[in-house]
Amino acid sequence: MSTEIVHLRRRLVEFLIQSSTQLELPPIVKYSALSLFFDRFRPSVVRFLQRKKAEHWLLQPLTESNLQLFVLVSIWISCKMHCARGLSVHSLKSFGDKVITEQLFMVRDFLDAELVFLRVLKFDIGTLNIAYTLLEDLFIQFKEVSKVGELLNFEACMEMMDLLYEIEETSLLYQSSTSLAASILVSSYIITVPKQQYDFPILPWVKMVTNKEEKEVVELVGYILDHILYSHPS
Repeated sequence: MSTEIVHLRRRLVEFLIQSSTQLELPPIVKYSALSLFFDRFRPSVVRFLQRKKAEHWLLQPLTESNLQLFVLVSIWISCKMHCARGLSVHSLKSFGDKVITEQLFMVRDFLDAELVFLRVLKFDIGTLNIAYTLLEDLFIQFKEVSKVGELLNFEACMEMMDLLYEIEETSLLYQSSTSLAASILVSSYIITVPKQQYDFPILPWVKMVTNKEEKEVVELVGYILDHILYSHPS
């Protein structure tokens, strides 16, 4: 994989996270948008273009500015699903004018981009089983069954997930949202709970709750600790 593609992915991840923060959207919107764009849209758009040679100008060429537009569309769609009061297309367009610096998009472009985005995803935009919601459920359950759950930092869990999205090589992790959520929870346990309080059998508990093999979770935890936390010291 070329260095430029890796850097582009990182810039787009940062763009999505920063946009969600500036728009003051809840975490579920950010992580649903990350899943929609990076786990599904980006892998699918190449196949979509191979099947349909003459396609919308927003896809040919697929410039960084156009990708930024699709990032905002992923946030827009996610907001519609998870916010009682969604973003209007006009407010999204105004925001886009500020954050997309290389190209000016019209309201019509945002509406067209939404349709293209949905067509690429075959109008399948379900986000019930994304890693974030599974992680949140695991976190709540863990706090209910163990006092050390109070020592876990959910913000740290979310920071781990943000960093994972910046690294293209972690795409295999997202093939199992349940394993990823379990591994992030265990990693947070290792990092945030003092060693002298390691009295809860977290791996057997995770295996029981998620029905995932302990070995699989251990391997992913090792990856997270080696490639994410220790290479991004706080």
